[in-house]
Amino acid sequence: MKDDIKKDLRIVFMGTPEFAVASLDALVQAGYQIVGVVTAPDKPAGRGMKLTESAIKKYAVEKNLPILQPEKLKNEIFIQELKKLNADIQVVVAFRMLPEIVWNMPPMGTINVHGSLLPQYRGAAPINWAVMNGEKETGVTTFKLKQEIDTGNILLQKSFAIEEDETAGEVHDRMKVIGAALLVETIKGIANGSLKETEQKNSDTLKHAPKIFTETCKIDWSKSVNEIHNLIRGLSPFPGAFSFLHNKMLKIYKSKKEKINHSVTIGEVLSDGKTFLKFSCKDGFIHATEIQLEGKKKMLVEDFLRGYKILAE
Repeated sequence: MKDDIKKDLRIVFMGTPEFAVASLDALVQAGYQIVGVVTAPDKPAGRGMKLTESAIKKYAVEKNLPILQPEKLKNEIFIQELKKLNADIQVVVAFRMLPEIVWNMPPMGTINVHGSLLPQYRGAAPINWAVMNGEKETGVTTFKLKQEIDTGNILLQKSFAIEEDETAGEVHDRMKVIGAALLVETIKGIANGSLKETEQKNSDTLKHAPKIFTETCKIDWSKSVNEIHNLIRGLSPFPGAFSFLHNKMLKIYKSKKEKINHSVTIGEVLSDGKTFLKFSCKDGFIHATEIQLEGKKKMLVEDFLRGYKILAE
């Protein structure tokens, strides 16, 4: 693309977490003009409740990009400030739901980077649910925003494999790089007029990706080895699948499968006190390999067992 097209195209970027930084950085490195960055207000965090900046704000400060941090996206002052930026196009990556007055503002529309192959896994947690459901493949979609969440016309998609033992965190880290490259390709196609939109088609087989709540994270040991293993890796590293050990919450971040017929009571804990900690389930055992007991640090199971007596006297 000619440099003058890049310079003329005015982009406002909206995002908050680390996942979004890769996309913003890709646009900056590609030479696009970012006329404003919209991110969450600073929030108190830690023991001292010190105000903490979002990952996107830290990046924007470092690159001297103009920053807006509205509490409410319908606030009149924010709307006026956004209009003054005179964006041709807006880009949204891992941000809040936008009201129509915001997403419909720029003449070239608002583009979203979503962590699934739409229309599958619309919603707040597409990476987690794809892994929890044992999918072998996922991907990234760029699409035009419209009123209903994650339903706008598709621009580009890129698929990639999910490995059998890969966690949601590991998929996330690969996806943010793939998504950033796809975003740059999308903006280039929109700017030069070569990209065509494709309408999403609904069907009865669509899987959804709603927000994850505490009850989603509790392990049901009566389920199969595969289902439990997928739940654990789909919730790792955050928020973490959990069970209980001696009446204390135990988060399990990594696991191994052992499929075997047995007569052990479902949910029973077995350990040699040194090298393994496993739980009985419907068709075998789940070995917890990276864990965190309530009040303790996250650690490998061998390290945990050196300082904790599993079998009560």
